[in-house]
Formats: sequence, C-alpha cells, structure tokens
Amino acid sequence: MEIIINKNEKLKDIQQQFQEHYPFLKIEFYKKAHEEGQGSAPKTHLDNNLTIGEVQKTNKEGLLHIRAITKVAELENDLVEQFGLSAQVFRKSGNVWLQTTKTDDWTLAEQNAAAAEMNEDVAADEPGDYQEHE
Repeated sequence: MEIIINKNEKLKDIQQQFQEHYPFLKIEFYKKAHEEGQGSAPKTHLDNNLTIGEVQKTNKEGLLHIRAITKVAELENDLVEQFGLSAQVFRKSGNVWLQTTKTDDWTLAEQNAAAAEMNEDVAADEPGDYQEHE
C-alpha cells in the first residue's frame, strides 16, 4: 500500500488509509518520537484534525510505502526519518487499544492477525460479570 504524504493532508487521512488495510491496527501521532520498544506519552498526543504541514518536523512530501512484512518499528522509523512525523502503532485488544511497544519487531500482518484472533475470542465469550481480584 502507498499513502500520499503532503502538507495539506490531515493526520486523520493517514489514519483512515492505514486502518482500511489493517482494521485491527491504528496509527496515532505525537509531538516527539519515542525510542524503539518505548511508548508515547498521552500528553504529547496530536489532534488528528491537524494537517501534516502543521506538525511535520521537516518539509518533505512523497509516498509512504507500507507492506505487510514491514515491522512496526520500521514503519514508525520511516515516518520520522522520511517525513518528520512521530507516530505510534496501536493494536486492538478487545475494547482497548494497546501501544505495540513490546512487539515492535512484529510485522504489520502479524500484529493485525494477532489482534483479529484476540477480537474473535472476545466476541465468542459469553457475557458475564467480572470481578477484580488482588
């Protein structure tokens, strides 16, 4: 897949295109980059209505090439190095979205498949009462 990165596009446009290909994954954008295997702080999260030009640390435009065999860390690194965009990939787990910090070395296909499987299991479970235990 290819995503066009230009300064007039909104962050939500990139998010939408990405999620069309990987429905159990999402990309969120942040003010600053994180180290591989680390998470991004919620206080640095960017509003997805901002344009790329408003948040970009460089003034580069072009095509972002994403393949199923691309590892999460590679995608996040490509966004920073090629386009000056700090991003974090999230994986859906039931009703929550998890930052893929411990699985940055998984491919996008692996992440999406794991999340799809997890969500099948959650949907198949009988609804019930759950109690926290110490």
